Amino acid sequence: MKVVLLSGGSGKRLWPLSNDARSKQFLKVLEDKDGLNASMVERVWEQLKGVELDNSTIIATSFPQVDMITNQLGQNVPLIVEPERLDTFPAIALAAVYLYSVQGVSLEEVVTVLPVDPYVDDAFFHKVKELEELLNNTNAQLGLIGVQPTYPSSKYGYIVPEETKQAHVEVSHFQEKPTEEKAEHLLSFNALWNTGVFAFKLDTIINLLVDKGLPINYSELLNRYSELPKISFDYEVVEKLNHIVALPYAGDWKDLGTWNTLTEEMATTVLGKGVISSDSTNTHIINELDVPVAALGLNDIVIAASPDGILVTDKSASPRIKELLKGFEQRPMFEERRWGWYRVVDSASYEDGQEMLTKRICVIAGKNLSYQYHESRSEVWTIVKGEGEFVLDDKIIPVAAGDVLRIPARAKHGVKALSELEFIEVQTGFNLVEEDNYRVFEIWDDIVNHCSVVRN
Repeated sequence: MKVVLLSGGSGKRLWPLSNDARSKQFLKVLEDKDGLNASMVERVWEQLKGVELDNSTIIATSFPQVDMITNQLGQNVPLIVEPERLDTFPAIALAAVYLYSVQGVSLEEVVTVLPVDPYVDDAFFHKVKELEELLNNTNAQLGLIGVQPTYPSSKYGYIVPEETKQAHVEVSHFQEKPTEEKAEHLLSFNALWNTGVFAFKLDTIINLLVDKGLPINYSELLNRYSELPKISFDYEVVEKLNHIVALPYAGDWKDLGTWNTLTEEMATTVLGKGVISSDSTNTHIINELDVPVAALGLNDIVIAASPDGILVTDKSASPRIKELLKGFEQRPMFEERRWGWYRVVDSASYEDGQEMLTKRICVIAGKNLSYQYHESRSEVWTIVKGEGEFVLDDKIIPVAAGDVLRIPARAKHGVKALSELEFIEVQTGFNLVEEDNYRVFEIWDDIVNHCSVVRN
């Protein structure tokens, strides 16, 4: 069996901690087996390791999430990166073609697709492994996992059985998120919550692409990716199949996509600097700022604070945050990258059109920023912690706390951290955007080999 983890979305329902660069699956608000803070994607990856599926798993994602994934899971996790964000069908199709034309996977191989952020027991992934045998035994076109509902929820889609066998159900149809009244009616038919897990033989997708006149060679499909229909896998594939089966799962399963559901699984009521009064009940503080947050006499409240903003919400109202933020756009103020992280400290625009942006940047020991230049801005770096090697226009020099480095516009520059390195970066110029970033080299050895002068 091959596994494709789908990592997408902007996770705006968990604003202000989540944004376009840091989706919900990367928030370190859960707890791992050692009692350390962990993200949803880290938790799922450990569970895949536990059932020995990690070596047969690839992650399908988009460019903005690549650094986050490699930062949290390491450089060796295989990634399929969409050239542009479309929907779940194009992402799965691209992954399928990669398996077929690059890895040489057989068309008879079972491929299981699952979201990167389910909150489940380890037993769920043992159930995932059973999908391979289920498809082979039933000759079904698609295998699913459905959770046996504990209450009539309007938050989930439903799998409605046509016939219940000894170990699986034959699927009649699907019901999108119903009203609670309709959900109660569905439970009388032994309907299951749809977990978003799909299993199919590889030829299902490959043959579909052939029928559409689309390439089944990975590099060719990358070049023609925009021709794929912007549609979900459910609508493009699932609803057109005739023989679908599902495995019922009786264990715990939860979608932690909103603050009210996420806080139910947090090991502590306060993350970061904060205090909650003793007369407050069912109240949580999640604070990424360096200033304290206090909650006094509050019940059923979430207070979430990050460089992107501050949210105070009743837990029952928290799923509506996405509606409230419609039309509210700003650059991410905090991002994790493959080399570390940065936080926007201050910004300003002046009457003459000049702009200023100040960042606090941390580079992990042994990591480096790419060798790059900017057309529209100059920078001043003040090293405040650690030691490193700094390169400016092909000359490498040692740097340490207290050094001030001036980088003119169009000057090539980069840095490697010998120990954990922090510096304050002040950008000045016009149109201070991330797109004004032209990379020459990514790998430090390539930078060193290119430089004509190295001073120790």
